[in-house]
Amino acid sequence: MENIENSRHLYLDLMKRCLLNLIYPQSEELLSLATDAGVRGRSAHTVLGRPSSHKVWPPLRDAQGNLLTLIAQDRMEGRIWPVVAHTMIGLKRLDNLEFCIEQVITNGVPGDLIETGVWRGGATILMRAVLKAYGVTDRCVWVADSFEGLPPPDTGKYPHDAGDSLHEARELAVSLEEVEANFERYGLLDDQVRFLKGWFCDTLPVAPIERLAVLRLDGDMYESTMDTLVNLYPKLSKGGYAIVDDYGAIPACRQAVHDYRSANRITGKIHNIDWTGVFWQKGN
Repeated sequence: MENIENSRHLYLDLMKRCLLNLIYPQSEELLSLATDAGVRGRSAHTVLGRPSSHKVWPPLRDAQGNLLTLIAQDRMEGRIWPVVAHTMIGLKRLDNLEFCIEQVITNGVPGDLIETGVWRGGATILMRAVLKAYGVTDRCVWVADSFEGLPPPDTGKYPHDAGDSLHEARELAVSLEEVEANFERYGLLDDQVRFLKGWFCDTLPVAPIERLAVLRLDGDMYESTMDTLVNLYPKLSKGGYAIVDDYGAIPACRQAVHDYRSANRITGKIHNIDWTGVFWQKGN
């Protein structure tokens, strides 16, 4: 039994390192040098015209010329939009996701797993990897995204999204075919992975999902966050986990969480994961 646990831990640890591209970090530096110098190294505030702590293709060496130290720091906190890696959420948020999935498996909390807003698919690939590591065959991973980037803000209906220009960021538009290919690279593309393509306002109300055990939100905007909570939180089982990636980074996302929780009298304690991610466990 101990050998099984050790093997499981080693597999999932290696999976997270691969998803973050910590195995060959030099490739990030080489590709970043080939990226438009007018974009590389500027903050997301400059590139996208909105406040954020993210960096887009930052310089990958610190003042002392240390490559690995700087990449490791950024990857731990998920503060950059990497050139190569399959996720931008950082090791702390990947660790949290693994923890939540392991808890629902151990405690028998019923339901599938979903992420709304998947970028290159890294977090959902980890979801499938955890199910694989534990031999779980009766749960699915739902991969929900437009696969075209973010929608323009509907400021008439969602004034908190005013000024949002993330829909202009071409780096956030990753095709369904590319995400499928990323799953395939890890040997994890199978019938336990389900894709929901389209804007959340169209796909989530009719998604054929009965119950959820883990609900991970990474839609950035007020609209995307609220669409997800309204349509999917009622399907989250008691004892399941809601995870919000952009709570600390994007005020509109945080406001949507507060508005939904207040309207539905949700009082479960919100726990910080890192500088931006939070989660809570669903009670009665």
